[in-house]
Amino acid sequence: MKSVELFLALGLATAIGVTGTVSVNANGYEVASDEPVDANSYLLAEGGEGGEGGEGGEGGAGGTSSEGGEGGETLSPGEQANADFLDKISSSELLSELQQGGYVIYFRHAQTEKDYADQVTADVNNCSTQRVLSEEGWEQANMIGDAFEAAEIPIGKVTTSEYCRAWKTAGLAFGQYEKDPALNFLPFEDYTDEQVEQMKTSVTPLLTAVPESGTNDIIVGHDDIFESATGIYPAPQGMAYVVKPDGNGGFELIANMLPEEWAEL
Repeated sequence: MKSVELFLALGLATAIGVTGTVSVNANGYEVASDEPVDANSYLLAEGGEGGEGGEGGEGGAGGTSSEGGEGGETLSPGEQANADFLDKISSSELLSELQQGGYVIYFRHAQTEKDYADQVTADVNNCSTQRVLSEEGWEQANMIGDAFEAAEIPIGKVTTSEYCRAWKTAGLAFGQYEKDPALNFLPFEDYTDEQVEQMKTSVTPLLTAVPESGTNDIIVGHDDIFESATGIYPAPQGMAYVVKPDGNGGFELIANMLPEEWAEL
């Protein structure tokens, strides 16, 4: 059922430096005080831009394929790898493993509204120039956070890209995060092989880092970044992959999870 759902859900589809941990209020908004911020007014302030599908153009990293999987069209290799992926362990085993810690969980940010390649024109410091979370995306992020709390899954570091839809997802779900430009995609709509390799070089250290004992590290980033390191284009938005670092600079993909599946563990 998951494979069918993933197939149907597929849409048309650097320097490293980390800032300090950011605290957020109940609405996932970066604030210096505990004053409440209205979620609807914040959505309007950010311009309501967003999208469903790939940051790097149709077809995932490289942006060279115009085949998005709709209407019987052929999937790109990354999309096909996502549709074909099979979990290595059962849901109950996954929950037990995550409760013990030792995993990296890579989330593609939650649902946005309109789809366009904003990495070409966006200012990472200005949310109004970017795609941002839709109301559904806010609900997905809150759903994920509630599920982690209910399942008592221990969380260590939470790292996001500098794009608003990524840190907003993390803030709503986990209440804190660190921004790392290593998770930003490059400012091009179509990537060369060299640029894909550059993104892979940036993100791989985060995927292979062993979490502190008894915890799981969270990454919230983008589709093309994940595909550059794994060959898998994570779709739909909100999709997560559970990664097991081997302690020797490598990793194994253990399972993938849709936002609603966290509550079903």
